[in-house]
Amino acid sequence: MNRNTLQEKDKKPREKTKLASRVLIITGLSGSGKTVALRAVEDTDFFCVDNLPVSLISSLITKTSGQPSTRNIAIGVDIREKEFLSGIDRALNALRSKYQVEILFLEADSDVLVRRFKETRRPHPLGGDIAEAIVAEHKILAPLKKNADRIIDTSSLSPHQLRKLVSSIYASAKVQKDLAVSLISFGFKYGIPQNIDLLFDVRFLPNPHFIPLLKDLNGTDKKVADFIFKHAETKKFIKKVRDLLNFLIPLYIREGKSYLSIAFGCTGGKHRSPALTEEIAKLISNKNIDLNVIHRDIS
Repeated sequence: MNRNTLQEKDKKPREKTKLASRVLIITGLSGSGKTVALRAVEDTDFFCVDNLPVSLISSLITKTSGQPSTRNIAIGVDIREKEFLSGIDRALNALRSKYQVEILFLEADSDVLVRRFKETRRPHPLGGDIAEAIVAEHKILAPLKKNADRIIDTSSLSPHQLRKLVSSIYASAKVQKDLAVSLISFGFKYGIPQNIDLLFDVRFLPNPHFIPLLKDLNGTDKKVADFIFKHAETKKFIKKVRDLLNFLIPLYIREGKSYLSIAFGCTGGKHRSPALTEEIAKLISNKNIDLNVIHRDIS
């Protein structure tokens, strides 16, 4: 089942380190997009290092502290870093006693991971049968997932979409908006996105699928949008959603929420939900938010 997941865990705020404003650990299952995420934060003013031995992390931060180019540090960690994983609680406690540490954990459905490995013809880092290796990796990385501040399921995300999502969350302070908002269109027959904050079912709207001239188009096409928005119920629905978001977004920002996921679903995710998502994006784009639009089920 395709899905897009971003979970944020409630954690007590930690004191900011004197040596670095932010230490981001990017980890997760092999094939889930860790390299893409690391490159994304590198473009948002993070100094990035992949697969750094845990014993060298403190030394790296100390040596680079005070330099504007390394004020934020991102470190890629995976199953190759056995020292870190074998003593995960001790390693994290040591880091968090000195620095502001965040953990981003990436995952994806097992069948999606198997397909990605087969497409790239790369062996799994654990070797052997890919499916069995994925199961073993799940167990090995379970402590890191448990300690994660954010979990992103990349099953339905393209590399470009993942890059944009990660960039919107970890943008540098000088460009960061008050709230990162993802608007997702999807089809119910392919499954509901996981861990979304707000879900709107738009299957009550007239369906362009049954109009021969519109059936092969999608909701981002003007002809489809014109058909959907000529109906009074669509206009009324859009107004109510706009008013609701105008009410909610400032409250989410006030409460310190950094990410908001809003999904619009129709039967197949091709016509009505993409059209509604595009329209809502226009209506809230003037807010102080970083907006990310994902049409999950448009091929």
